[in-house]
This record gives sequence, C-alpha cells and structure tokens, in this order.
Amino acid sequence: MAELVQRYLDQIRAEHADDGDGALADYIPELATVDPDRFGLSLSLADGYIYESGDAAVEFTIQSVSKPFTYALALEHIGADAVDAKIGVEPSGEAFNEISVDERTKIPKNPMINAGAITAASLVPGTGVDDRFERILEFYSACAGRELSVDEDVYASEKATGARNRAIAYMLQSFGVLDGDPDRILDVYFRQCSITVTSTDLARMAATLARGGVDPGHGRRLMHPAVVQRTLSVMVTCGMYDAAGDWVSAVGLPAKSGVGGGIAAVLPGQLGIGVYSPLLDEKGHSVRGVRVCRSLSESLGLHFLSVPRESRSTIRASYDVESGVRVYELHGDLLFAGAERVLRTLERECVDFDVAILEISRVDDIDDAARRMLAGMRESLRRLDKDGYIVDPDAAMADAEVTVHVFATLDEALAAAAQLRASDG
Repeated sequence: MAELVQRYLDQIRAEHADDGDGALADYIPELATVDPDRFGLSLSLADGYIYESGDAAVEFTIQSVSKPFTYALALEHIGADAVDAKIGVEPSGEAFNEISVDERTKIPKNPMINAGAITAASLVPGTGVDDRFERILEFYSACAGRELSVDEDVYASEKATGARNRAIAYMLQSFGVLDGDPDRILDVYFRQCSITVTSTDLARMAATLARGGVDPGHGRRLMHPAVVQRTLSVMVTCGMYDAAGDWVSAVGLPAKSGVGGGIAAVLPGQLGIGVYSPLLDEKGHSVRGVRVCRSLSESLGLHFLSVPRESRSTIRASYDVESGVRVYELHGDLLFAGAERVLRTLERECVDFDVAILEISRVDDIDDAARRMLAGMRESLRRLDKDGYIVDPDAAMADAEVTVHVFATLDEALAAAAQLRASDG
C-alpha cells in the first residue's frame, strides 16, 4: 500500500512541475550551468523507508543545507558551551551572506548564516584542513547512509569567486572569533558546500535528525539527542534566513535551504524531506522546493506542532478472528505518518490474511490526509487479491470519498468477511 503515499507525492510534485519562477545561482559560475528543469522529491520515514518522485537520483551540491550538520558536529565534539562562545542562536533578519556580527557580542548571530557556518567549520576538531574536512565528510556520509564526495569543479568555482566569504572570514578573525588562518578555514567551508547529494540523501540526513540522531538505515547513533534538539531549534528560527517566520507559520518544519537548489526539512520523530529544484527566489531558496514543502505540509498535516498528537497514534492490537481474517485495533490520534505506518503494516503482513479489518473506534481524531489514505486501503488490497474493511461507529470516515467498506460494528464487518470468503470458496 506504499503506492498510496507514492501517489500523493507524485501528485504534489506534478502540481509544481511547471513552475518556472526563479533564477539559477549565477554568482557561483558553476551553479549557473545546471539544468533548471530538474525537480526531485524524496521522503524518508523514521524507520528508513524511502519514497522518491522525479529527479530524486540527480546529484547537486549541498551548499548551505550543510550548515546544520556541521553545527551539530561541532556541538557533538566540543560541547554547547564552547560553541556558544563563538556562535549565537538568534535570528539575524539579514541575508545569508551579510558581512556582520552581533553588535553586542561581536560573534555571528547564528550558525545558519555564512558567518556562523564558517565559524562552525573552524570548530570541528582536526589536525589540518584535510583532517577536519574528512571528519565533516564522514559525518555527512553517515547521516546520508552512503559515501558522499565533492564536486571538484564547484569547489574550484567557489574558491575562485568567494570574495564575500573571505571578507566575512577576515572580519571574524579581527573580532577574535576564528582561531587559525581564515583562508585555510574557508577551504574547509568551500569543500563542505561542494559535497554532492541527491534529494534522497537530504531526506535521509533529515530523517537522522528526526530520529534524534540515529541513522534510520543502520540504527547507529550519530549525535546525542541534546545536540539534535539544539540543531533543530536553530533550524526552526534561522534555517530559512529572513523568510523563517513565514516558513514556520505556513510549513511548520525545521528546515535548511541551499543555493544549489536543495531543501532538507524535518518532522521530529517521524520523517525527513529532501527536495531539489535549482531555480531560486530573491532570498536564495528553491522556488519549487518551498512551494512543494508547503503543499506537503498542508496536504499531509505535517506541521511540527502536531507531533505530540501523532506520538499517541499506534496499532493497539492485532489478532486473527478466524482463518484469513485479521483485525487491527487503532487508537490515539491518526495523522499522516501514523496512517502510513498502518498501511505499510498491512502490506507487509498481507500474506497472512485474506481480509483486514481496521477497528478505529478508539481513534480520538483523524486528519484529512489519514482519512484519504484509509479510504484508498481497499483498492490497494484488491490488487493483492485481498480485501479491507473499516469499523467506524463514530462516522470518522464520513467526509472521505470512501472506496472501502465501512461498518458500524465489528460483528457486521466479520459477517461481511465471512460472506466474502464463502463466495470466494
């Protein structure tokens, strides 16, 4: 039944596929040569299951989407006190490449703008440029679940045209923020931004944050939960720069964008989203990326303030009533991620039943995304030569375009299942 979610992703991506607004990031010459029509969308569930749509396998450079991960790496290795002494956590209200520091503290205002990101790269331990960068690359690769590499052409292009970042680095040195040669620190930063990823890599990296620092593919802990909490907090307030307020109110996901066209967004405890579309708005965010994330949040109910409700949603019990008939009792609040888990459980276990009955009398609330997914359950099961019913005494499914049979009591559903099996036999 994963095709139900896949259908939603394909549909939402298709709604924005013809958007031609925005422009390529031509201030880095190599980025001006990419195909403006590329558009990839990926979603990684907290258990590592991946959905992909469009150009999800196309590689591009991570650029500023790297910033929260290097910040997390610095926090992991030297601790919050040492990092806080060099980088603040307040929104700047300025462009990402503004040449400025906090007027009072004389340190970068947050780690998501270039000044803070350059400082974060300087705080990652290492014996030299290569050692420090290898630590960063290994960490990104672990979060993405595969070995990543650097686009040497973009790296050379960034290094040759990075006058503004050099100005920022030397300003930071003048205020005592950077310890070491600014050009060597910038070399690490330019390489960091030139690491190549796909939208699926970004989704997996975001899902690692969603799982509290545990790689969903291998189950390895890569970050302490407190590091993830700090990183996600800064992503909420600063990750989308001077558009952060609009993003949080409309989309409601901790996120980070990059001028390479990528966006990584996190729904804590549940999933990570990765988007790639290189046409940018005036603030440096992917135009289609922002729009598709907004549509995903609205259509699937992904605002992070819904997470406490979602955490109460689960399969309370499952049992076989008779041969070939399995009942799944749900309870709590049922939102998108919970419905996706339920339907994927049915798909995984369908070899063990002929008819699945979802008993939702204990579900406190169900949102539109979950309602639509449950409504399509029977269609998916029928393609597997199975069938599905819903027991819904409180008419929670009343507003859905129902293709599944809905019954008021479990006895009625069991009688219908028995009749179906008798007719098939």
